[in-house]
Amino acid sequence: MSIINRRARFYFLSFLKHDFKASITVFFVALPLCLGISLASGAPIYSGLLSGIIGGVVVSLISKSHISVSGPAAGLTAICASAITELGSLQIFFLSVAVAGLIQILLGLFKLGGFTHFIPSTVIKGMLAAIGIILISKQIPLMLGYDEADFWTKELFNVISFSHAFDHVKNIYHHTSKGAVIIALSSLGLLIFWKRTMAKRISFIPTSFVVVVFAVLLAWLFKEFVPALSLKPSQFVSVPENLFSSIQLPDYHSIFSNAAILKNAVVICIVASLETLLSMEAVDKIDPYNRITPQNRELLAQGSGNFISGLLGGLPITAVIVRSSANAEAGARTKLSGFFHGIWLLVFVFFFAAVLNMIPYCVLAVILIRTGYNLAKPKMIRSVYKLGREQFMPFIVTVIAILFTDLLIGVGIGVLYAGYFIFKNTYKAGFTLDTRTEGNIKHYDFRLAINVSFINKKKLKDELEKIPDHAVVHIDGEDSVYIDYDVIEAINEFKTKAHHKHIRLQLSGIPDVETISIH
Repeated sequence: MSIINRRARFYFLSFLKHDFKASITVFFVALPLCLGISLASGAPIYSGLLSGIIGGVVVSLISKSHISVSGPAAGLTAICASAITELGSLQIFFLSVAVAGLIQILLGLFKLGGFTHFIPSTVIKGMLAAIGIILISKQIPLMLGYDEADFWTKELFNVISFSHAFDHVKNIYHHTSKGAVIIALSSLGLLIFWKRTMAKRISFIPTSFVVVVFAVLLAWLFKEFVPALSLKPSQFVSVPENLFSSIQLPDYHSIFSNAAILKNAVVICIVASLETLLSMEAVDKIDPYNRITPQNRELLAQGSGNFISGLLGGLPITAVIVRSSANAEAGARTKLSGFFHGIWLLVFVFFFAAVLNMIPYCVLAVILIRTGYNLAKPKMIRSVYKLGREQFMPFIVTVIAILFTDLLIGVGIGVLYAGYFIFKNTYKAGFTLDTRTEGNIKHYDFRLAINVSFINKKKLKDELEKIPDHAVVHIDGEDSVYIDYDVIEAINEFKTKAHHKHIRLQLSGIPDVETISIH
């Protein structure tokens, strides 16, 4: 019994020293993000808070990741806003979130967690950059104090179109304020200053928390001493005192009558799974104990979280690299830090809702602009550009396609474009050809690659057709692991032509196959 007591005391002290402190830090990072992501998604404030609580409490219990933290993700804001607009109802959108969770659970059960490895990294970077650009563009009206939710629908094209802008000029003027602009610009300046100078010196205080406190104080000063700059009530966060009284449950009756539910569920599932699994790779690299997270188990955990979040009226959940890295930097050792950050969110929502309602929307827009900038950093874009045309073109095509269509179509176009470069390189790399002349006789030495597919058939046939009469040809497939039937058939067909052209043909490692004639 004494051994058990000593062990329990050791773990409790370890929790207080490491995970408890980390959970407080992550809470201060997560709180403004939950609020801001709700705003950017066009969903009620409680949706982001609910998904933050579920991501902390539910996902942490199921996941085997020790330091990752889950919650609503900035990368899904554009998708959520688009889905809510397309589906026309929050209840139907929440049903899509629940269905996305079920799909994730199935992916985990069937051990398909490695599907992200089949998507080129440049396409994934392009997807994240496009999401960052959309996220930034959507926050600009909120920085101006705009308090209407119908400023745009989903794509960047709708934000910058002239007809749209002219239609809303008067509306923007009547729904903005000088006070919001001053608070937003001051908060942005403080964010940049604090990040560059104070963040490393006072690492235990999150930058976002400092910026939010500053904005709250500035808004209060305007209200008390400068009425001309005071904000309207609609420009502040509005969290109901009783969170559960405002929850809108999914519309279950629509699942079989609205095909768009499944379409949006698939999009949410793919992007949420991508962001989660990519975050896991990054988190495992910063884990001081080098622990590896099982991908399929993580999909089960995230799917369970999304299913419950959708049922209760929450936003989609992913593992979030911003919170996870803050968790690691704060010294977290186990997943108790992620679990308790969810508990602190729950406590704060139920007992300190009045404090949340003092936060201006414009400062949340500033925090989200920073998040969008991190997704679409110019430094990252330059690094992709330096990799060369074959890496940069799929990246930029993905970005443009997403901005002017939607995320699923844009990623599909990016994957197809990247596939074109793969096809082109595979076409070139099927074999090497060396030529030499001995006396009056020309020698052609073909050395096949390790893998030769049907894509290489045309190029090989074209080279064989060019060979003149009386030449010596050697085709070497000894080093090949796989040679496609079409290629072997083309080589065997060349035997007859070689005989008629008096070409001496030598084959090494090329099996005989029966040539199938079609009459």
